[in-house]
Amino acid sequence: MIGDRVEVVVDTGAGTQTYEIEASKAGRRVEVNSARGGVVEVAEVTRTGKPVRVGRFMASRVVALVEHPAADSEDEDNGSGGRRRRRIKPAGEQGNLL
Repeated sequence: MIGDRVEVVVDTGAGTQTYEIEASKAGRRVEVNSARGGVVEVAEVTRTGKPVRVGRFMASRVVALVEHPAADSEDEDNGSGGRRRRRIKPAGEQGNLL
């Protein structure tokens, strides 16, 4: 979802360095995977799952991994599964159709 963002703070030996991977277009999302061999992979993927940008970090050097989900709109918080609800006016408020 556009606006998804992950920050990875890595120990460089002389301090820390922060990397950001963000979903840059609509329909893309950011996924985080821990693979065998001590590798943390952060990837921006399309709707079909094809990776667009990938960052791989040694797990032993990762200090923090902070996920920032995209801000939800008010319509998605109403429990309707992300669909918008239309307000239907009572019959007295509809006005003349002539």
